Parts: sequence; C-alpha cells; structure tokens
Amino acid sequence: MSLLIKNGEIVTSDARYVADIFIEDETITRIGIDLDAPPGAEIVDATGKFIFPGFIDPHVHIYLPFMATFAKDTHETASIAALIGGTTTYIEMCCPSRLDDPLESYHLWKEKARDNSACDYAFHMGVTRWDRNTESQLRSIVADGTSSFKVFLAYKNFFGVEDGELFQTLNLGQKLGVITTAHCENAELVSRLQEALLAQGKTGPEWHEPSRPEAVEAEGTSRFAAFLELTRAQGYVVHMSCAPALEAAARAKMRGVRLAVESVLPHFLLDKRLAEQNGVEGMKYVMSPPLRDNRNQQSLWNGLRSGVIDTVGTDHCPFDLSQKNLGTDAFTQIPNGIAGIEERVSLMYTQGVIAGRIDIHRFVDALSTRAARLFGLFPRKGTIAPGSDADLVIFDPKVRGTISVKSQHTNNDYNGFEGFPFEGRASVVTVRGKIQVRDGVFVGDKSRGRFLAREPRGGSDVE
Repeated sequence: MSLLIKNGEIVTSDARYVADIFIEDETITRIGIDLDAPPGAEIVDATGKFIFPGFIDPHVHIYLPFMATFAKDTHETASIAALIGGTTTYIEMCCPSRLDDPLESYHLWKEKARDNSACDYAFHMGVTRWDRNTESQLRSIVADGTSSFKVFLAYKNFFGVEDGELFQTLNLGQKLGVITTAHCENAELVSRLQEALLAQGKTGPEWHEPSRPEAVEAEGTSRFAAFLELTRAQGYVVHMSCAPALEAAARAKMRGVRLAVESVLPHFLLDKRLAEQNGVEGMKYVMSPPLRDNRNQQSLWNGLRSGVIDTVGTDHCPFDLSQKNLGTDAFTQIPNGIAGIEERVSLMYTQGVIAGRIDIHRFVDALSTRAARLFGLFPRKGTIAPGSDADLVIFDPKVRGTISVKSQHTNNDYNGFEGFPFEGRASVVTVRGKIQVRDGVFVGDKSRGRFLAREPRGGSDVE
C-alpha cells in the first residue's frame, strides 16, 4: 500500500523545507507541494512536525557473549527500542573471541538477527586473531555484503589483536576497500594497571577509570592512526571519550590520514562520578573507554560541532544489575556496557540542538547521514530523496518527557539516563514505507528488518 506524508518540515543534513512525501514499493517516489493521494493510499498529516531521515546507530551490541555472561537484549527487543527512539537501521558488532572460528561466528550472528529484527541491520565483522585461514574467511564475509571490520586494541587475550595482526587486517582492508573500525586503547598498559590496582586492594568500580586513563586511549588512537597512514587503509575510531584522544585524531586528520571518529551518547552526557558510587550503583556505569572527568564533554561537543567527530552512536550493550554484580570482588569482572539505542535521538536533540551546541543539520548528519556515507548505505539510507528507502522519522518537537526505566523498551532493569528530561520524540516511524511506530508505541511487524548487504568502497583488489 502507498503512503503520503503531508505538510511536514523535511530536514536533512543540508536542506530544510516544507513538503509532502509520497511512498510506494518501499521507496520515496515523489517529494513536492500539495501532492495528490491515489485511491487507497494512507495519509499521515505531519503538520508542525519535522521529518528526518531514519536515524542510524553505527555501533551496537545485541548478541554478545562477554565476561562470562550475555548482553540482555534480543534482536526483537533492541530493534523495537531502536524504532521507538527513531533509529531505523543499526550496525551490530559481530565479535567472536580469539578462540572462535570467524566464519562460523559471522553466520551465527546473522542467524540470530534473521527474521527477529523490526528494523534494518548490518554488521561490522570482528577480527580478533590472524592465522592462515583468516584472509580467505574475511574475503568470503566481505563478498557476502559485510564491508567493514572491527578490531580491539584492548581486552588482551580475548578480543584484542597484536600489532602484527592489526597490520594484516588493515592491509587486507585497504586491498578490499573495507573500512576498519577500532576500539583504541593500549591492551598491555590496561592489563598492567589493572594488576597493580588489584594488588593494592583497589577492587571497586571507582578504579575502572584509573586502570584505563585518558593517556591510554590517546596512545591507542595515535597508534591506530599511524598504522592507517602506513597501510593507506581507511579507519574509524569508535566511542571516543576524551580530549587527548580527540586531539590525536584531529592531528591525524590534518595530515591526511583516512580516519573518521565516532563518539557515543554516554560520553556526551555522563561523567566518571557516576561510576565512583559504591557497589552496584557505580557498577551500572562501567564501560570501556570509561566515563571521564566532565571537563572532556565540552571538547566532545566542540568536536561534534566542527565535524572532527563524524558520528554519534551508542555502543548499546545492556547488562542487568545481577550481571553487573559479577564484579563485586573485582572491577575487572564487571561486564562493560550501557544501553542507549532508545534514548540517543531525543537526548542528542535536547542536549545538542535545543541547547544550542549543534545545529539541526549537524544533528541529522552525525546521527544518520555521515554513518550512511561511511558504511556504504548512502543514498539508500541517511537522506530523504526520490529513490531512497522510505525510512522516515516524523518527529514531534512539542513532546516533553523524562527518561525512565519504567517506560523503556530495552530489555534491562535500569536506565543509565534515568531522570534526564527530553524535548521532542519520534511520533511516527517508517521502515521502507511501513509504519512501525505511532505516538511512541510499536505497532508494526517484528520481523520487518532485513540484512543490508554493502559493497566495498574500492581498493587495490577491487575492480
């Protein structure tokens, strides 16, 4: 069935105007003034509301075995939460451990998502070791449509890669035209600092941040940039948290390194005092990189406004209170992560656009368009134009509310943004032309989502 959205204010990364949008066969076919609806078309009146391109979260964890447990969401619960928040596409990290077979893991992650997601999805393929089979397996995965890798310069002996493995991954990425995303810390320094703190009896969550301080993240960012420069590969730093790391990335960009930067919702709004609370209250806020001193937040907002920070994701990874309590005796055993897939759009609109820190076009760019461009989804996703997928968010700027665990849809028993006020909320959300959310309520098809195959961007092995 066709759909006509009338009288909304269309806002993209580079344009803003009032018009109607006509949708048929899952795509936008016409944009204009006073469009007529054919017989049988559904009509949605968007008067007084913004129409944004569907938002893209470039960094989520849904199925994740980690630290003796599993992240709490399913693809059903996470995708519904995403849609209610205005996110119509997510890119999930496929993260096998060093002991797992990469190709088997990739197919496992795909199977977990298949027919279980209410919105569209893609993957970053984790590269956690390099052996004689790795290159052929990664080539098969890229041929299947997953054209981005993920490496960890942290989590020694579990996810983390050595420098030689990093070089080989980036070298292959350059050949295939694949962008490599990276968790940038220094695994050896973190391991040594953790050992020293625990030996001194410093076991609480307040010691998580001192075990992986800002200098460790800055070093990892600089090292990743140096490897990119020498391999001529394209890279993307995930969840940047602090000014020193941002400065390292900015220096690399200025000298021509092909490097993009992501920061995530928690680092713009939360700070390390939350993780310094006693017991499980502090454990709630343990993530890596850690929450930082709040002096870093202004640097992140400045970086976002200027475009040095390209995208805003979430690193969505919920663990409940009983799981967080696994770290009662040692902060190194606290499962790392926090949810955010549902809250990102409204909180970044409130704290960014309404607060005057970024304009509305940079908001759309950072939360949708730039990710679509970087990860091979544009112009299918990330914009509003004839021929694009009809992923649209009709956003009501008049809605007011407060973030609460009582109203969340993420499968978890606390909300790290509890009590934050918000202005504006997704009112109607479509996935390829089908209405999935109305007035903050999921009303759609729980298996609507499809796997998004992406072409490599072009490398020395790509015709």
